[in-house]
Amino acid sequence: MTGEALRVDELTVSYGGVLAVDGVSLSVTSGEVVGLIGPNGAGKTSLIDAVTGFTPARGRVRVGGEPVDGLAPHRRARAGLGRTFQSVELFDELTVEENLRVAASDPRWWSPFVDALRPRDRHHEDVRWALDAVGLADAADLMPTELPTGRTRLVGLARALVRRPAVLLLDEPAAGLDTSESAILGGRIRAIADSGVAVLLVDHDMSLVLSVCDRVSVLDFGRVISTGTPSTVRDDPRVIEAYLGTSARTGTTDPEGGR
Repeated sequence: MTGEALRVDELTVSYGGVLAVDGVSLSVTSGEVVGLIGPNGAGKTSLIDAVTGFTPARGRVRVGGEPVDGLAPHRRARAGLGRTFQSVELFDELTVEENLRVAASDPRWWSPFVDALRPRDRHHEDVRWALDAVGLADAADLMPTELPTGRTRLVGLARALVRRPAVLLLDEPAAGLDTSESAILGGRIRAIADSGVAVLLVDHDMSLVLSVCDRVSVLDFGRVISTGTPSTVRDDPRVIEAYLGTSARTGTTDPEGGR
């Protein structure tokens, strides 16, 4: 771990009169996986949307020590924030590699000149790195519709990685996966973190979260009620009452999603 990659201070999100995220503070260090869990409606996706600029919020967000408050999503992406969405939504008419090339592109006024000079090489290295990172090097020329659900999820993960973010925010990446697919995903997430990327993981699969995370924060009604190692959080009475129940001890998965 080489330093604090993401720091969020007193982040607050409101939808009309509803307070979805209530003064949340957290941090993620380079090379670390931090889990963010909680019951449906706790504010997990709202927090990711706010950090990445898709939802207006109050509070402070820093990437690598630099403030990104008030920046548009594309500028936060340039600053080093990458994310996945609960719905993968790939371009079915493009190959896996072409999907990643679209995500890697960052059009500027000089882009046509670069494309004219190096039409084949542009983004090639980044795309190959992202595919290798998620174990999809053999799927570059396939169409998304040719892949099973588990590998389609990995394409979504590769798409978020292709710009080589300093911080990767994962929103329910294991949704729809079976136990073996989730275990494979967990190994990929751990390897990505080990390469130096800071990862914030939101998921209802407790087996995945407790096995891959270095630390876990628990949200309830928009507030952090517990933070610590997976074993500490698992045994916290407040967490058991609010969310985990006996499932944390058996490694079962909460079947419901939610914000």
